[in-house]
Amino acid sequence: MELVKVDRHLVTGEQSSTELPFIVANTSPMNMFELEHEHIIPVFVKDNEPVISHQDFINCVQEVSGQVFPHETILKPSIRVSHPIKGRIPEAKDKPAKELLEHEKTIYYERMAFVLEIPSISSTINGNKLNLTIGGIKAYNLDNLYNRKGADEHFKVFIGFQNKVCCNMCIWSDGYTGTIKARSITELMKQIFALFVEYNIENQLTLLRQFPEYYLTESQFVTFLGRTKLYQYLPAQEKKTLPEFMFGENQLSMVARDYLADEDFSRTDTGDISLWNLYNLFTGANKMSYIDSFLNRGLNASQVIHHLTESFNKNEPSWFLR
Repeated sequence: MELVKVDRHLVTGEQSSTELPFIVANTSPMNMFELEHEHIIPVFVKDNEPVISHQDFINCVQEVSGQVFPHETILKPSIRVSHPIKGRIPEAKDKPAKELLEHEKTIYYERMAFVLEIPSISSTINGNKLNLTIGGIKAYNLDNLYNRKGADEHFKVFIGFQNKVCCNMCIWSDGYTGTIKARSITELMKQIFALFVEYNIENQLTLLRQFPEYYLTESQFVTFLGRTKLYQYLPAQEKKTLPEFMFGENQLSMVARDYLADEDFSRTDTGDISLWNLYNLFTGANKMSYIDSFLNRGLNASQVIHHLTESFNKNEPSWFLR
């Protein structure tokens, strides 16, 4: 598979990754300066030692990205945060909240997601430009902060592609580590490095390129949507025999709506929809997932659509289309 190399003079590392939000849900945009200079850093309760902060995590991923892709253009991180934890300095402990001055307030965000775009590694699928993208998620609620420094801290990291038409993330299993446990920045960097080195760009693009080759008829799409809704209520034992499906009612309603009206990925005039378009409807709906489930659902979208392509390839019936 041939990658398109962008003219490096047209892109600069001073640009930020993604002009549009890659996740929305209950998140807010953030920048590195504010993270580094205006947010406090949580500590382990037993020894008051700091955790690996959001900015430390982002810097680790940036450094490893530079080592693995030394000749590529890596844009500044696009950062989203959620679940603010507010506090105040001791001198203001008796003040009513409405009277607090800005310098008397403290804050950090429990959950953070970010992406780093590498526009000098790109390809095109079905007329959509895809840029290699790296990212991660950190949620302090997954750590035992009542412990002491040296306890496991938890991180999620991925490397995949972003569809520049819509900023949807294309996440594949060999480019995603659901849980990295690290006790130090050195440990964290080693595991990130291993993920990036083992990731196979060509393999993911080859699999993604299959999606535009297959279509669902309007009748098949309606069946698929109905079966996905039925999936939520199946007995646990029956679910174990089927491909996992992680999207809920809200996301499925968005897929149904956008099947009819999405500017880029809706049905054809005859009601057919390609698996590429269906995939992008799911990854688009996934942007309304909370940070906690965003990457897992993104991976699941790839798995479900790949399952459909395999059923067509092998001429084997899929439970979702029966």
